[in-house]
Order: sequence, then structure tokens, then C-alpha cells
Amino acid sequence: MSSFRTLDNADLKNKRVLLRIDLNVPMENGKVTDGTRIERVAPTITEIADKGGKVIILAHFGRPKGVDPKESLKPVAHEVERIIHRKVGFAEDCIGPKAEAAVAAMKPGDILCLENTRFHKGEEKNEPTFVDALAKLGDIWVNDAFSAAHRAHASTEGLGHKIPAYAGRTMQAELDALSKALEAPKKPVIAIVGGAKVSTKLDLLGNLINKVQALVIGGGMANTFLHAQGINVGKSLCEKDLADTARRIMAKAEDAKCAIILPVDATVAFHFQANAPSHAYGVDAVPADGMILDVGSQSIERIKGAIDDAATLVWNGPPGAFELHPFEKATLELARYAAERTNAGKLVSVAGGGDTVAALNMAGVANQFTYVSTAGGAFLEWMEGKALPGVEVLRQK
Repeated sequence: MSSFRTLDNADLKNKRVLLRIDLNVPMENGKVTDGTRIERVAPTITEIADKGGKVIILAHFGRPKGVDPKESLKPVAHEVERIIHRKVGFAEDCIGPKAEAAVAAMKPGDILCLENTRFHKGEEKNEPTFVDALAKLGDIWVNDAFSAAHRAHASTEGLGHKIPAYAGRTMQAELDALSKALEAPKKPVIAIVGGAKVSTKLDLLGNLINKVQALVIGGGMANTFLHAQGINVGKSLCEKDLADTARRIMAKAEDAKCAIILPVDATVAFHFQANAPSHAYGVDAVPADGMILDVGSQSIERIKGAIDDAATLVWNGPPGAFELHPFEKATLELARYAAERTNAGKLVSVAGGGDTVAALNMAGVANQFTYVSTAGGAFLEWMEGKALPGVEVLRQK
């Protein structure tokens, strides 16, 4: 983490600390249904308070068009209070007189949550006047919202140009893990990339073939690559118009000495539904009306062999239609195998993206990977090799 300023470099005592976190949590009937994101940032909140800082929480919730009571952070602030076992005050605005009065009344160690930053248009537009109004409330800015770091908004990036900026502890852990996975990894590195469509992962594949030694392609994406090699994939999900693109990616991978691993066999059904009758086929023998819904047992063994050869694994996207039984077999088996290698100290495993996290939870191994990122878009953009505005602004000058 040497290239980023962290809380280790910050003097927090008596300081007004604007802490940007991700409180975009699922809610039902005014109650938070999953507090995972809050639990992740709790150590940053309590550390700043324990060091005598005044913690001023900045966050967005939903996509409100102006002020909308349904998108208020007030119920979320109550949940933060419950999780960290400390009193959390609430201000009914994030700038202006209400916010200023609430901040002025704070003592060292106090915690205050400001109202949804997206109630103001200036947030997403990163408007200088809005940034200034936020900056007026704090002495330093701590960004602990990696999941929003790919957006150059006022509270996720703009503040870093106005007041001293630092990475919070979850941001620090995320950046540490991701640099171990792709920036300075222990080689050889293997990537597993799944998901439905090649079209959504072109930048990702283009970046990975220059960074990893082996690339496993699964999910619906694999069918497009098989089709590009002249293999008939029946009625499987397949972007046939991207065959040339797939061939170009394979040629580039060859030049970069990156081995592309595609399925050699598959579990094939005739309907896209749970418990649909299915059979195992070699990929060159898929019936014309069949659909590939998972990779087969020979392919699973090949991928396990590739994991055995690797020191680092980066995983984004499931290799099969894991949400439908019995087509979760490959996803669960490979997730458990990677966890086993990680537990044995033989593998650094980093995974991210919504479906991937859900699959690892289904396999019961999310806590056995080296790091699991819950940041969807930001994780993907990092893997695509793109600079993230909310991260760049934290780099040591």
C-alpha cells in the first residue's frame, strides 16, 4: 500500500473527518436486510473515533432525482449504530446550515451521518460549488468506498483535490488484494472468467491476456469461442456475430503466451430451467437442439490441473448456469477446490463481481478465498486495467 496514503499517515485527533463509505444496502419496509457493507467499514469508523477524530459519514443511497424521503439515509444510520454499538447522529442535509450546525456540535470521538449526497445534483456532476460546500465541513477526507471509486463524483473524488485525502481500511485491503492479484502477483497467474456474454467482457479479456499465464473461459462466453473455432454449439447462448473478435483474442493470447482454456465437454439440456433433464457430451457432439448449461467433468479436471500449476487465481464470473440446479456443479466444485488450495497456502485467490460472490457463498467458501471483492463495477474496471478516479486521487504525490 506504499503508493497510497492511508490512516497510518493521518493525524486524526480533534479533526473533522469526512468519511466516504458505501451504504447502498438492500432495504425492505424501511429496514436494512443485509448489513455486510456496513460491517466491512465498521473498523474504519471506530478507528477514527477512537483516535479522537470527529467521524462525518458521507454516502449515497439509490438513484434519487432530487430529495426523496424514500431514499433517506436515516434508517441506514440506525443500522450503522446497531452494528458498531455506538451512537450515530444524523443531519437532514449533507451541506448547508443543517449539516454545518450538526458538525459544529460534535466532540472528538462523535459519529454523525449526513443525508444522502445524491439529493444534490452537484454530487454526480462533481460540481465545484458542491465540492466546496462539502469540504467546508471537514479537515480531511477518507475514502473507504472502493465500490464507488470508478465514479468521479464530488464525495468519491472531488474532495480529494480540496482537502488531505487518505484510504480507509477497507479501501486499503481492497487495493492490497488487487495489486497482489494483477499488479505485482506471484506467478503463474490463472484467471477464470465466466458469465453470459463476451460483449460485456471484451476490455477485461483484452487486459487479462497480457497479465495472466492461463485464462479459463466459461459460461455462455465460452460458446462464442467454441463457435469461432467452427464447433456447433446447438441452441446454446452464443454471440455468433463476435466470432471474429473471439478469434482475434485467441491470436493475441497466443502472442502473449497466455494459454486459453475452453471446455472440452459439457452438461447439455434442452430447456433453460432448473432440473431440466441433461446429459454429458463432448463439445464437438452437442445436439442441434441442445443447450450447454455447464462445463463437463473432464473440463473440471483440466481447470483443477491449471489451478494446481498457478500461484495466483483471479475469478470473475461463474463457468456454468449455477443459479439452476444441477448446473451449478462445475462452479461449486472449482470454488471449493480453489478454497482448498488457498487454505493449504498454495494459492492467492481473489474473486469479485455479484454473480461470483453469490456462487462462492453458495459453495460455502467465500471466507476461504484470500479476498472477495463486493465491488461490482469498480472491481471489473480495475480488472480491465482502467484507472479509477477515486483511487488515483489517493496516490502519494
